[in-house]
Amino acid sequence: MSVTVNEALTTATTWLRDAGIPNADVDARALLAHAMDCEPSRLILMEDDEIHPDLFRTFDGYLASREKFQPVSQIIGGREFWGRWFSVTPDVLDPRPETESLIDVALQQGPFQRVLDLGTGSGILAVTLAAEWADTRAIAVDISKEAIAIATKNAAAHDVADRVNLIVSNWFDAVAGQFDLIVSNPPYIAAAEMAGLSPDVRNWEPFLALTPGGDGLESYRTIASSLNEYLADDGLALFEIGHTQGADVVKIFQDAGFANITVSQDLGGKDRVVAVKK
Repeated sequence: MSVTVNEALTTATTWLRDAGIPNADVDARALLAHAMDCEPSRLILMEDDEIHPDLFRTFDGYLASREKFQPVSQIIGGREFWGRWFSVTPDVLDPRPETESLIDVALQQGPFQRVLDLGTGSGILAVTLAAEWADTRAIAVDISKEAIAIATKNAAAHDVADRVNLIVSNWFDAVAGQFDLIVSNPPYIAAAEMAGLSPDVRNWEPFLALTPGGDGLESYRTIASSLNEYLADDGLALFEIGHTQGADVVKIFQDAGFANITVSQDLGGKDRVVAVKK
């Protein structure tokens, strides 16, 4: 029995919605488009086209994975961030639109030649900044060797592998020198909040990249204690934060001796980026 694109999307949306998946229609389109190797926006022009049985079986497998709350980015192998495609696996955080706020702040202040990315994950910050600034050289570190492997793949995909040095390191441990810009999207979810996360995040994304335990602020305390040593004179450090953490993170860096600290908001108007100027 043949199935058209429209019929497949209708059935898939109902299936995912019944499974409790939010934005079921968006996910169904993304998964079918990936199976058919086209942009989701093209599907509206293909509604009456019949889907080849092999492609339909692939799509069916994607739906079965999404029904288990596996993130779409893991199923299809990547996600767009700042207009570029980044490979994503269960070893790294799924890039989020909110993190683009940090890139936006950096681009307004830059360019910077020497960049350090702490806890790089898939490499979205270091790779994006190197791709935007042709003269930038970056060091990007992560405690996970699996994450470094994914970031290495993304650096190569965007032709910046020669300018982004990826290192396995616990924060500053394997880092030397000073940097004009230091960026980080560290784990910041409090231990008590973990149970309330959506199953997409709680069950599928790397635990160590989500929370440092406790009140969720330990990563900032660790970074703040060494930041002065690695941040060049007149240097800038940018940190993504949870939207309720602005005042607490500002105090952490004030207690570490920094006075020029600002908080900026994401597109939703929520506190998202703390900027520390030396």
